[in-house]
Amino acid sequence: MTRKPRDYDAELQTLMDRAKKLKSQKTTQLGELVQVTGADALPIEGLAGALLAAVEQSKKNPEVVARWTERGQALFQNGAKRGSKASSTNAAAGAASNGSEPAASGSGA
Repeated sequence: MTRKPRDYDAELQTLMDRAKKLKSQKTTQLGELVQVTGADALPIEGLAGALLAAVEQSKKNPEVVARWTERGQALFQNGAKRGSKASSTNAAAGAASNGSEPAASGSGA
């Protein structure tokens, strides 16, 4: 018996579509995180500056990330008690916990 040939182009296209969908979901979740934290009230330049400062600070002082993480976890736990926003907030936390969560909390620290 002969084997059925694989369609590498179709498999590659499927993988590319999946990667594009995941990137879109991450972008949406990051936007939701900005809204939930109230950072959307900042001017875009101010938000960008705060995020850049948070990244720089996390490189110089890694223990600050632990404090930001605690604040972020508290935000999500309190959000779960409030109700409907919690599901989208928790989804945002899953995708964005490495970058945006500490930065959003760090802008006030």
